[in-house]
Amino acid sequence: MHIKTERLLLRPFTEADAADLYKYAKDPEVGPAAGWPPHGSVEESRNIIRLVLSGPESYAICKREDGRVIGAIALSLNGDSRLAEGEDACELGYWIGKPFWGKGLMTEASEALLRRAFTELGMRRVWCGYFEGNEKSKRVQEKLGFSSREDAEGGGCPPFKKKYVPSRCHYSAGKPGYRRICKKACCLKRLRDGTLF
Repeated sequence: MHIKTERLLLRPFTEADAADLYKYAKDPEVGPAAGWPPHGSVEESRNIIRLVLSGPESYAICKREDGRVIGAIALSLNGDSRLAEGEDACELGYWIGKPFWGKGLMTEASEALLRRAFTELGMRRVWCGYFEGNEKSKRVQEKLGFSSREDAEGGGCPPFKKKYVPSRCHYSAGKPGYRRICKKACCLKRLRDGTLF
């Protein structure tokens, strides 16, 4: 599955992406903010591709003009999530290399994957979260229409022991949600056609 946006291509990782992945995943400001330690080598990045980034809804975030990996995004489905329960709920996770922060690329990639979650995969709720202090990730979630979930407690994540702050995104009428979309046929059709955003 390949997903194109205005500036990005979301596609499955291959082991050939290891050097590009390592280039950004070795940065000590990237991994710890997302809950994982910086990668130590290209071989470690290759193993992460094999063991972590090869899931069914896991994508490399690539610049559309050259196809080079600049980050990762995934939907955790069916029990692979820390937060989502049920067949119609999943969790969105993402990171992007530091040179691409503040350019709206993470929001663009997330919008595309949320569209897939709600229109193609049948999700009714998508969860997301950020580690306390990661204001960039918090801001992405706010722009996407996620709302804070005060009654769900996120725990510390070793080795960083930072609080994980959960939030949720609904696809239903009258609740905070994915661009406040209603369930009327006109909105559903526009969402499926890709003309709503």
